[in-house]
Amino acid sequence: MAVDGPADDGLTDEGPADNGPAADGPVVKERAAQPAAGTGRGLRADARRNRTRVLAVAAEVFAAEGLAVPVHEIARRAGVGTGTVSRHFPAKEDLFAAILLERMEDLTRQADELAATRGAGDAFFAFFAMVAGEGVANRGLAEALAGAGYDLDAAGAQAGFDVSGRLSTMLTRAQQAGDVRADVGYLDVKALLGACLARDAADAAALAPVITVICQGLRPQAG
Repeated sequence: MAVDGPADDGLTDEGPADNGPAADGPVVKERAAQPAAGTGRGLRADARRNRTRVLAVAAEVFAAEGLAVPVHEIARRAGVGTGTVSRHFPAKEDLFAAILLERMEDLTRQADELAATRGAGDAFFAFFAMVAGEGVANRGLAEALAGAGYDLDAAGAQAGFDVSGRLSTMLTRAQQAGDVRADVGYLDVKALLGACLARDAADAAALAPVITVICQGLRPQAG
């Protein structure tokens, strides 16, 4: 008989008692985020709903309570069994990566919208602020993945979510339009994003002055 409810992915789900491969410990060997874990493409509708629910709950819980919250607790709060989480995210780092890839997907979508609807300079500065804000908000996840050997930029580009590529292209267009000083390269912009990450901002309002100063410095100097 078919099992109803969010925990059914069409496979046997042993629920919270399942201590499968979704481990809470670090990944020992170097690995890259797997596209399937990062995008959820090709999943059945019910499996995709479960995956989306797990990601939403995990992102909220990690942001509020830290990255040490165990996988079985994420599963419980999402209303699925631990086996369901394990099938979508074989290791806890896969869950971290999927959350960040989802953010990267949203950022690339916003970048494309900005490029299509705003002037080159406005689009670049708006996107720079978005990337900086996301970087600060998700710094813990990114650091955990870096420590586990994930190449998140490569995984994002492979999935079609090339945030760095979008920002680089927008910088070039803004410089061509005369909205950003010509002596600044993409590596400089990347370093400035790193400066934003160094600011321990608890919210967007605390980061805003830093972004304002950086953007002012990137604009062409009068005279």
